[in-house]
Amino acid sequence: MVISFFIPKTMALKTNALLLVPLIGGALAYRAVRAAPPKPPVITSSRIRLRDGRHLAYKEFGVPKELAKNKIVFMHGFASSRHDTAIADILRPGVLEELGAYIVSFDRPGYGESDPDPNRTPKSLAFDVEELADKLQLGPKFYAIGYSMGGQAVWGLLKYIPHRLAGATLMTPVTNYWWSGFPSKLSKMAYSKQPRQDQWAVGVAHHLPWLTYWWMTQKWFPASSVLSQNPAILSQQDLSLLFSPNVPPRQYQSQVLQQGESESVCRDMIVGFGNWDFDPFEIENPFPNNEGQVHLWQGEEDKLVPTMLQRYIGQNIPWIKYHELPGSGHMFPLMAEVNEAILRTQLVGEK
Repeated sequence: MVISFFIPKTMALKTNALLLVPLIGGALAYRAVRAAPPKPPVITSSRIRLRDGRHLAYKEFGVPKELAKNKIVFMHGFASSRHDTAIADILRPGVLEELGAYIVSFDRPGYGESDPDPNRTPKSLAFDVEELADKLQLGPKFYAIGYSMGGQAVWGLLKYIPHRLAGATLMTPVTNYWWSGFPSKLSKMAYSKQPRQDQWAVGVAHHLPWLTYWWMTQKWFPASSVLSQNPAILSQQDLSLLFSPNVPPRQYQSQVLQQGESESVCRDMIVGFGNWDFDPFEIENPFPNNEGQVHLWQGEEDKLVPTMLQRYIGQNIPWIKYHELPGSGHMFPLMAEVNEAILRTQLVGEK
């Protein structure tokens, strides 16, 4: 018997989710709520100290910020780090200098060398970004660019610190199936098209967040397609890009989860698919006088983030400029020409 986690906006949603508990057993449930504490990271990077005593590790690219015309804060994706900044690493030489662009990428809390934030929310992360920008003296306004789960985090910046943004770019941002702005039928359809292991992982994170650590680290069932490297979530273009000689190797991959899974990938799942205190469809236009732009880029053949949900966002949030890339999957930022187009579109309006 298959137990569905997704019956939107009905009492059966929680009822079906709770059916999982007896299947797990008391001993495993007890282990689940006792996630391993994060391990202290080995510090090799520059870090800032935040208002609550936590630290954020960061890495800088492009022209010196003192000379930059355009200053950008980049947010990495799921199971990644400050080093995974395709928007800077994959570009052809000279583009950042031509655009007068400075980019700072940071380890989101719990990843790499940034301290965990067990109370992380979309709002708290937005204020972390604002404080990072202030500590680095980026000025009153800066651009925000995020990829995948980092793209999802950009919604928090648009909600809570729009006055600090010169513009924003969301690259295939992860969608939350429980945002109320999505029609129930559409959300359920998108959810059902995901691999079974991701349906379970997302359902656990949303309905039983205390079980997320166990679910993401147990070895009995496949948990996350990304963590298990399931090729079913990759398009043909994605596969070709992964083995392209033009894509640099991930030399720092061992640093990504050095603090453990509980406050990195597990916290990402809980925050990303949890109950938000706002809905992206309810955000007011951050640039009512056209003083900036918000762009959303999506691959037509993305198997990880449902294109049908992104299209709905593009069609129903009037201040979003939606760009769909034919033939592309989730990893289109690994193409230098696409990265350059994304940057130019945001910074100088070229398409």
